[in-house]
Amino acid sequence: MHEIRSRALGALCGLAIGDALGMPTQSLPRAEVVARYGPLVSGFRPGPAGHPLAAGLPAGTVTDDTEQAVLLAGLLVAGDGEVSAAALARDLLAWEESMRARGSLDLLGPSTRRALAALAAGTGAAEAGRRGVTNGAAMRVTPVGIATSARDPRLLEDRVVAASRLTHNTGVALAGAAAVAAAVSAGIDGEPLPAAIRRAVAAAASAAGRGHWAAGADVAARITWATGLVAGLPQNQVIGTVYRLVGTSLATQESVPAAFAVAAAIPGDPWLACRTAASLGGDCDTIAAMTGAILGACHGADAFPAAARATVARVNGLDLGPLADNLLAIRDAGHD
Repeated sequence: MHEIRSRALGALCGLAIGDALGMPTQSLPRAEVVARYGPLVSGFRPGPAGHPLAAGLPAGTVTDDTEQAVLLAGLLVAGDGEVSAAALARDLLAWEESMRARGSLDLLGPSTRRALAALAAGTGAAEAGRRGVTNGAAMRVTPVGIATSARDPRLLEDRVVAASRLTHNTGVALAGAAAVAAAVSAGIDGEPLPAAIRRAVAAAASAAGRGHWAAGADVAARITWATGLVAGLPQNQVIGTVYRLVGTSLATQESVPAAFAVAAAIPGDPWLACRTAASLGGDCDTIAAMTGAILGACHGADAFPAAARATVARVNGLDLGPLADNLLAIRDAGHD
């Protein structure tokens, strides 16, 4: 049990650490990241003055990726693994209001905002997210992977869809979320990263058939391609290759394969992988969060420096241990 708890905690810690590393570099072009921080981000840095989202934030501050993942985890625990669309809508709106009250500019993403507006206008929950193709579902889905074993792929897919469809009810977005959840879950089950990636590809291929059709490249195929693209590359070529060819935008079919590519390129060092992902530019806080969650699940919490874990916990008031325990209790119940 100790090992599985460490991997569950590692997924949550990795998500938060990657997110916080990418906080000051998000939304910047790669060239500006290099000019400000060098070729590779060395650690947590404060949000720079004039940043469109993160200006003035203390070093180690997480963003919406971690905060919405914690929100979703709370709903999963309250619902014994089930997430109601009404509760998710309520809590996302309350979260955004709390962010506004804190003076944050890091608010709901475009797909989520559009879906909640449609819901408020009377659109049904199944239709509200029919245009959601960005990576909001994938960024917050890690708790579903902790709460559900990849050895029950149908249950895992159903829970991913239930947690995502309100805001991201498209095949492309559901595929990305399923991939991240499956990789996290496989890691917690003790599978090494190559097996976790295979689980992710299979999950993405299956979930792509759920939800509404939306134009976009096949997520499963792009994960396979992106991880193959970086195989054998020197570490100093990984960032440029992912940035130029895989892409680092909000689009699920770019950012999710980018996270898998970084994980595959640096499989044995989650801290370095998160710093690498955070150095990409673009939506690199989300990419680093997903990378950290996947590798954290495969390696456990101790794979990250104790100082990094302590910093993220202190700066954000995060106590992830009880959350990991509660999610694992749901996972255990699913085995009964």
